[in-house]
Amino acid sequence: MATTTTTSLGGGADDRVMATAQQIVKSLNTPKNVREDMLLIFSSFDNRLSNITDLIKEESSRLDAAEKVIFRWDSSHHSAPSWEDAPEEAAQYLTAVDEILDLLDDLSLRSDNETVERAETAVQVAMSRLEEEFRHLLIRNTVPLDAERLYGSIRRVSLSFVSTEGEIDGEFGSFGEVDSESPYFHERGGSLGDDLCVDLINSEALEDLKVIAERMIRSGYEKECVQVYSNVRRDALDECLVILGVEKLSIEEVQKIDWRTLDEKMKKWIQAVKIGVRVLLTGEKRLCDHIFSGSDSAKEICFNETAKGCVMQLLNFGEAVAIARRSSEKLFRILDMYDALADVLLDLQAMVTDEFVCSEAKGVLAGLGDAAKGTFAEFENAVRSETSKKPMLNGEIHPLTRYVMNYVKLVVDYSGTLNSLLENYEGESKDDEESTTPIARRLLALLSTLESNLEEKSRLYDDAAMQYIFLINNILYIVQKVKDSELIKLVGDQWVRKRRGQIRQYATAYLRAAWTKALSCLKDEGIGGSSSNNASKVALKDRFKNFNAHFEEIYRIQTGWKVPDPQLREELRISISEKVIPAYRAFLGRFGNQLESGRHAGKYIKYTAEDLENYLLDLFEGTPLVLHHLRRKS
Repeated sequence: MATTTTTSLGGGADDRVMATAQQIVKSLNTPKNVREDMLLIFSSFDNRLSNITDLIKEESSRLDAAEKVIFRWDSSHHSAPSWEDAPEEAAQYLTAVDEILDLLDDLSLRSDNETVERAETAVQVAMSRLEEEFRHLLIRNTVPLDAERLYGSIRRVSLSFVSTEGEIDGEFGSFGEVDSESPYFHERGGSLGDDLCVDLINSEALEDLKVIAERMIRSGYEKECVQVYSNVRRDALDECLVILGVEKLSIEEVQKIDWRTLDEKMKKWIQAVKIGVRVLLTGEKRLCDHIFSGSDSAKEICFNETAKGCVMQLLNFGEAVAIARRSSEKLFRILDMYDALADVLLDLQAMVTDEFVCSEAKGVLAGLGDAAKGTFAEFENAVRSETSKKPMLNGEIHPLTRYVMNYVKLVVDYSGTLNSLLENYEGESKDDEESTTPIARRLLALLSTLESNLEEKSRLYDDAAMQYIFLINNILYIVQKVKDSELIKLVGDQWVRKRRGQIRQYATAYLRAAWTKALSCLKDEGIGGSSSNNASKVALKDRFKNFNAHFEEIYRIQTGWKVPDPQLREELRISISEKVIPAYRAFLGRFGNQLESGRHAGKYIKYTAEDLENYLLDLFEGTPLVLHHLRRKS
């Protein structure tokens, strides 16, 4: 085809054109001077036609050479060396493509449809080849990633471990059976550092990808180039999500997952969101900007198409969690998810310009915020309505108290997030003091609800003394949790002082309820006689006998009661000792000699004051002991 075209435009063409011009002039039958002027004009065209002819010949030659390179690669591409293995041939091929594109840009070709068609055919062949090489380069040079490399792109600088005695993973109905000694910690997600660069494509291939993209875009094959890139890279991002443990799950599937499994998936999602946006999508954006640097539209479309699948998969899981059934144990993980998405949202919006994706991201963030507020409200309601009727056997700290305080300590870690979520929340009272934060008001109300609930639970005990031991244990536990955490900054020192005052009042009430009957046996009233020397021995025997019975009963019962805090336990024993021992010692000193000399004196005077003081050390240890077989020590 090339040879025929060259002959038709060869050396005889100029002569034929001039001869034709002379014939035209003669046929016009014009005056001689006019004919001469016309021939002069045609003569000037003769030089221009000659130049055009030379140019066409040159263009044809260039086209021939370019076609030869392009068609050679096309006919042998199945056995041809790879683009990377034959850099000189690849460069030659690109030069040939550039040559044809330059020829097509030359207006002189527009007059020769046959030549234009040849050039366009060559471009089509070349673009098919370049598209294939572009795809292969992307696939072959995608850097394999593993979990270690992906997680290693995040520097953990902020881990919050909160040690608690109870597990925050159950429903309120199981409080009575909760193993209160099992350890639990909640791990907040790590913060992102600056070392976020992970190679997604081998750097050696970037320039090859760029030069191919430039030719395809220049040739009008931008759509095909973008489609190839986004398809390959979208699959690569999907594989990264699999490595990070993020599965493609429907909302219905997420709803059916048990809590412990869901919790693990939520933790993986949190890390995946951070790595996905700050590492993977940021890397993809850099790749798109580099490879498609010659076309703003290609950069934007390519990145949006590549990122959309990955982002939507993450958002779909977030949405499923946000609309799932609310239960108290989910709060902190939901807040972690909210914080993670909020943290990367601006970066995501800066990169992804797809309005639908950005709108979905903001919608999921709002949904997680609503889920967090609703879950916290559910927790408050659960504390308020927890009505288990099974009292603690030894008056110890109730599982509800442990659960709530450990829960509240974790809530404080999220006070910044919760304050922003609860601000202007319809559940917030407008009459609250403006000086306190929304979360402080809610926590104070929650603690008040807990105290009221504990008051109700204390009434489950028939023994009034045990009611006060139960309240002392629980209120002290609350105070200690407040003082040993950031809670103290929210509730204030005055709140703590008030509760310590309550504990003292409960301790006084305990002494009165537990020891009044025993101490009444050590009073002088009702013994008879005007002095200790003529007191009724019968009455004295009854008094000592009754005191012994009361003391032994208290000892039997209250050694089984449990006061976990060693300092409180010691303070209660001292308070008892200060009330009982002086009274017993005085009573024994006044009347003991009247019974000492009689028969069976040990039956009535069974203990010395020191004996009693030693026995008091056994109280509140949680192990019931018995004294009724013991006799007074010599």
